[in-house]
Amino acid sequence: MSAWPGKYVIGLTGNIATGKSVVRKMLEHLGAYGIDADSLAHRAIAKGAPGYQPVVEAFGKWILSKDGQIDRSRLGKVVFSDPEALAHLESIVHPLVTQAVDILVRRSAQNVIVIEAIKLLESGLRDKCDSLWVSYAPQEIQLARLMQKRGMSEAAARQRILAQPAQELKTAAANVVIRNYGSFEETWRQVYAHWQKLFPAEKEQPEPAPATKGKLSVERARPRQAAEIAELINRLSGGKLHYEREDVMAGFGEKAYLLLREGAGAVGIAGWKVENLVACTDEVYLEKNLAVIPALQTLMEEVERASRELQCEVSL
Repeated sequence: MSAWPGKYVIGLTGNIATGKSVVRKMLEHLGAYGIDADSLAHRAIAKGAPGYQPVVEAFGKWILSKDGQIDRSRLGKVVFSDPEALAHLESIVHPLVTQAVDILVRRSAQNVIVIEAIKLLESGLRDKCDSLWVSYAPQEIQLARLMQKRGMSEAAARQRILAQPAQELKTAAANVVIRNYGSFEETWRQVYAHWQKLFPAEKEQPEPAPATKGKLSVERARPRQAAEIAELINRLSGGKLHYEREDVMAGFGEKAYLLLREGAGAVGIAGWKVENLVACTDEVYLEKNLAVIPALQTLMEEVERASRELQCEVSL
């Protein structure tokens, strides 16, 4: 039983570059409220935040960048090569993160919560979860992801990987292991199957009934609509973009899509994502003959509504 009455809490962990965030996003598409504890840890040591001064006092002003913020790459060089330093940093940050998680869970409208944290097993959050999920990827996949997506050198990437406990320790403790080293769709099938085991009555929402002709409405798209989304973006971009279904499926690993409909037909789409309590709309495509202001207003009202539901502090 979780520490939060009325909430079912999934604790999600896994070593670096095993795709935890992709799994969290998938669970969010299925209706869970996602919390990225690692992003909260970054916020906890931002300038003006409660963890800022203790970290500067512990590690020195040399970790600061020109704007006075803590340079996480400098800090990382210290803590990822010194277990004692890492433990000291965690003793400062973990209590702040636990407090922030507690506030977000209690305020959330959703009944299912997923908390992503790389140090979930080592923190007090573990005992507050109803189910423990672990993302897994072979070391060569981790290495490739860190070098390709984060621009790390091979030496730096190996240091990060080897600084963490063996993945087998986490998979041994897990209720669910997601093997995240194939296609997005393969990972999606695993996540969806385990979700159905936990919540067998929770089915993907059916297609909405056609709206009144000429009336604008917005619906949240699902991964099963990837082919429709790809075709729509290609058409609305005037052929400048050439999305395949697989491209959109991969996009679902980091964002959500909102479909704008006029009657039953799709006439627009917005891609938006939420990270660190900030909502960001980074794609908008509209039919050429649409009245732009009403169309954008309809889309953005839904973005704002969803952002408030997800407790975002700002929407960009």
